[in-house]
Amino acid sequence: MHTPVALLLELGIILTALSLIAAGARRFALTPVPLYLVAGLAVGDGGIAPVPAAREFVDTGAAIGLILLLLTLGLDFTAREFTASLRRHRSSALVDLVLNAIPGAVAGWLFGLDAAGVLALSGATYVSSSGIIARLLGDLRRLGNRETPAVLSVLVLEDFAMAAYLPLLAVVTAGGSWWEAMFAVVAATAVVGAAVGASSRWGHHVGRVLSPADAEQVLLRLLGFTLVVAALAEMVHVSAAVGAFLVGLTLTGAAAERARTVLGPLRDLFAAVFFLALGMSADPGQLLPALPAAAVLALITAITKVATGWYAAGREGAGRRGRLRAGSALVARGEFSVVVIGLAATAQDRLAALVTCYVILLAVCGPVLTRLAPTRGLPSRRASERAPGMLDKPQPSTAASAADPAGSGTRSG
Repeated sequence: MHTPVALLLELGIILTALSLIAAGARRFALTPVPLYLVAGLAVGDGGIAPVPAAREFVDTGAAIGLILLLLTLGLDFTAREFTASLRRHRSSALVDLVLNAIPGAVAGWLFGLDAAGVLALSGATYVSSSGIIARLLGDLRRLGNRETPAVLSVLVLEDFAMAAYLPLLAVVTAGGSWWEAMFAVVAATAVVGAAVGASSRWGHHVGRVLSPADAEQVLLRLLGFTLVVAALAEMVHVSAAVGAFLVGLTLTGAAAERARTVLGPLRDLFAAVFFLALGMSADPGQLLPALPAAAVLALITAITKVATGWYAAGREGAGRRGRLRAGSALVARGEFSVVVIGLAATAQDRLAALVTCYVILLAVCGPVLTRLAPTRGLPSRRASERAPGMLDKPQPSTAASAADPAGSGTRSG
């Protein structure tokens, strides 16, 4: 077998550079995510050091990285617990939709976009980046915080909404009829509902099959099964990330803990590639003309996301500091907005530049805001009240004491 020398050399340089970036970020107690994105800008199309031989591998690795991020996020919860949290946050989902989709729709109207462009831009401003935020919560040791279930509930409800939104956008962009759009939405919604029901009802059987004693078998079976589910999800126009998250929900207890241990290094490797690829998808030269409009839109929707997180975390009993942490965590946009570009940008050149610049701004600034969010404060007035669902589940992370030593909305037990 002949392996291209250029591929090996570029991959070796990329991985070495990512390791140095991560080491520098850790030294200053920062998450490396924004630095990975900036590095992607440097080696992507129009960057100062493009890596054409490694591009195909990076794109494939990015898809795997997103799947692994959402899979391991799902491992922290059970289907029953998460269903309870989703029911509690239906109003949070409505607040999220109103506050964050409307600015995009208004901006699309002001820019003179057609109906497909307005719909696409409203989706890009609405949905946060599950991949970036999942990594941030782990890096900053906030998985045990009281506000974290609210953040995760908002993210997954957004992902479920994308399951209906993306088929709708695809039909509208292609010029399909209203009944074709409705059929696509109903079909995608039915598939997601069936998957959630199957996960809750038969998940324990899946756990037994995917958690043998041998670590190699755990890795091969779990990764293989997850990729198959992700592929099936994409076939019915549901996000692969949603499919991976549902697989994670099916594993609980010792099976979930073992899966986390085995998948940890692989997830970290491909997650770094995912963030690098997100930066590589943008051409810096084409972003400059769209920068002023994208910056204004980013500022407005950063504020609306903070308001969304503030409201959602309040439903979990978090204090003011916890609410601010939740809001700042939701600011980052990412992978779904890139998918929106792929669906709508072929006929919307201005939209492509605007959304790409918008995503890069919030993908870089969002993690910085999250890192700067306060970690200390007065105890929440409802800190003694234990909400049902996920708040009763001990988290595998030691975040409770590390991220919020003063008890500002941090869960105990």
